[in-house]
Amino acid sequence: MDLSKPLSRISELYSDNLERNGPVSTAVGWNTPESQRLRFEKLTSVVDASAQPFSVNDYGCGYGAHLDHLLERGMKVSAYHGYDLSEKMLDTARARLGGFQGELDLRQSTTLETEADYTFVSGTFNVRFEASEDEWKRFILGKLDEMHRHSRKGFAFNLLSTYVDWQEPHLFYGDPLFWFDHCKRNYSRQVALLHDYPLYEWTIVVRA
Repeated sequence: MDLSKPLSRISELYSDNLERNGPVSTAVGWNTPESQRLRFEKLTSVVDASAQPFSVNDYGCGYGAHLDHLLERGMKVSAYHGYDLSEKMLDTARARLGGFQGELDLRQSTTLETEADYTFVSGTFNVRFEASEDEWKRFILGKLDEMHRHSRKGFAFNLLSTYVDWQEPHLFYGDPLFWFDHCKRNYSRQVALLHDYPLYEWTIVVRA
C-alpha cells in the first residue's frame, strides 16, 4: 500500500494553508477557533486530571494548538512530542512553542516513535485525496495500533461521521460503530464514543 502521493499532497495542502492564513484554526482545516477548541475538549477528556504532569504525543500536531489548549486549561504537560508531515508547520510550532517549560520534541514523520502518557489525533485522518477508502481505513487501523503501543494511559482520536447528508469525495468518513467496536475489542475495556456535539464528526476516547 503506497500512500506517498496522498500524504505528499496532504503536506502541501496544510503548508499552503499556513502560508495563506498564518497559525490559526483555518490553517489546519477548522472553520472557527471555537470548533477547534471543542474538538480539543473532547479529545482531552481522556486525561486523568488527578494524575499530572503527563506527557503527550500529538499526531498531526500542526502549529501546536493542542498544547496551547492544554496549558490554557492549567494542565501540567511534562513532554510534548509533535508529529506532522509539513515541515513549515513544524517550523511554526517550534517558533510558537519555544517558551514551553517541558520537553519539546517536534518531528516530521508518519510513524509514532515516542512513548507518552496520552496520544491525541485531531482531524489528521480526515483528508485522503486519491487513496481509496479501503487503503485509508487500513492506514488508520495501523496508526491506532501504533497509538495503543505508544500510549501508557490512553489515546483519543476523531473522524468525520458517516451520519451526514453528503460526503466530499476527497475526505474520509468513519462509521462510529465500526471504530468503537474495533477499539473495544482490541485496545481496552474502557472506551467512550462521543457523538453528541454539534459537528459532523465523532471522537473516541480509549483509556488504558
